[in-house]
Amino acid sequence: MNMMENSKTKNIITAIALSLVLASCKAPMATVIKDEVKENIPQNFNQEEQQDANSNSGTTPWRQFFTDPNLVTLIETALKNNQELLITLQEIEIAKSGVLAKKGRLTPTVSAGVGAGLKKAGRYTSEGAGDATTQIEPGKEMPDPLGNFEAGLNASWEIDIWKKLRTEKESAVAHYLSTVEGKNFVLSNLIEEVADNYYELLALDNQLDIIQQYIKLQQRALEISKIQKEAAAATELAVKKFEAELAKSKAAEYTIRQQITEKENEINALLGRYPQPIVRTKENFMSTIPPTVYTGIPSQLLANRPDIKQAELELKASKLDVEAARKEFYPSLEISATLGLEAFKPSYLVKLPESIAYNLAGELAGPLINKSAIKANFQTADAKQIQALYEYDKTILNAYLDVANLMSKVKNIDQYYQLKSQETKALDQSIDIANQLFRNSRADYLEVLLNQRDALDAKMELIEAKQKQLSTVVDIYKSLGGGWK
Repeated sequence: MNMMENSKTKNIITAIALSLVLASCKAPMATVIKDEVKENIPQNFNQEEQQDANSNSGTTPWRQFFTDPNLVTLIETALKNNQELLITLQEIEIAKSGVLAKKGRLTPTVSAGVGAGLKKAGRYTSEGAGDATTQIEPGKEMPDPLGNFEAGLNASWEIDIWKKLRTEKESAVAHYLSTVEGKNFVLSNLIEEVADNYYELLALDNQLDIIQQYIKLQQRALEISKIQKEAAAATELAVKKFEAELAKSKAAEYTIRQQITEKENEINALLGRYPQPIVRTKENFMSTIPPTVYTGIPSQLLANRPDIKQAELELKASKLDVEAARKEFYPSLEISATLGLEAFKPSYLVKLPESIAYNLAGELAGPLINKSAIKANFQTADAKQIQALYEYDKTILNAYLDVANLMSKVKNIDQYYQLKSQETKALDQSIDIANQLFRNSRADYLEVLLNQRDALDAKMELIEAKQKQLSTVVDIYKSLGGGWK
């Protein structure tokens, strides 16, 4: 009879387990979308020119790319003190803790505890009547009320039969690695910002020199106009015009001085420090030759740019999250165990083996009815992995367009700089000619003013062109994935 009952019990357990598995087989599948952007990435940035895959400036360490020692010192300070970078480093620590948390779920949880209690059962209950007729030892009745003292270990463990926990850990690892790439992207952006602001500061220094030279030129022109007025070779109108132009130039000087102060403080903010002078050498700015940049081929962006690698790892993590959410539909197997000492008096706890108590249980449980919460969790994870794919594709596309635009800008800004240089030389010569004619009363003051204004504007634009020339090279270096190594 006992054998038949055991057989029935086994059959019932098998049937329940089978029903759980069959119910779980209805788990939905993740949405799969073809990655058109990554698969169709062009072979070259410029279809008219072939790039050498072995030459890529994005792999050049930043200390080799930047040769100005003052700029290198500023970048080194920024990498130590920049607050945004320090915040990003803490995000890495947070992600690392997430990996440890997921890893911990793969191992049993063990806890130790002690407890004490007191219980009195009603006399006219089955428990109370049983206690009243039970003797602990011959001639010694069961205490009433009944105490309970216990000390022992408790363990619980979810068996990862579907590798759900391992999948969650892999997702946490991918997210951790993405934060590392995120830090690299912050590094790259930080170096670019410091370099761009440094070149803008040098440009302002040179513009300040130009405006001061122009002021001296205006002062001489004003003096000449006064002399000519006294000699009746010029009018009071000419004097006032030169005075107005001189005042305008002096006002522009203070504007540039304010811009220099603000630009210095922008750099100090990137360096994580209070305002202080920025060490620099402005004299060689206009003769600085930008380094040659080699772009390589577009597919190298996937390996060089930290933001693309970050998006790729986030995509991997989101796909693993979908897989883990899908496995929530499967039954889970949990094992719990307790081992310790238990007695109604503390003195009896040391009586072995009578006081030894243990418990071992296994539970296979899975969702059968009302799976809305699990379905919602899966649908959310599925939507997020689709979103992560679009984010990845957008990052690749933007990276390609960045490089393509900057390559065109490098060429055009070089041509623009050459033409501005020619314009500046021609206007400098015209100023000398106009001043000579003005002294000899063969040209009026308007011709002198217009020539001087044109020359000033051309020189200011030439300095801006040099700054854009240098900054564009820095920008394309960063767009190729350079700056974080």
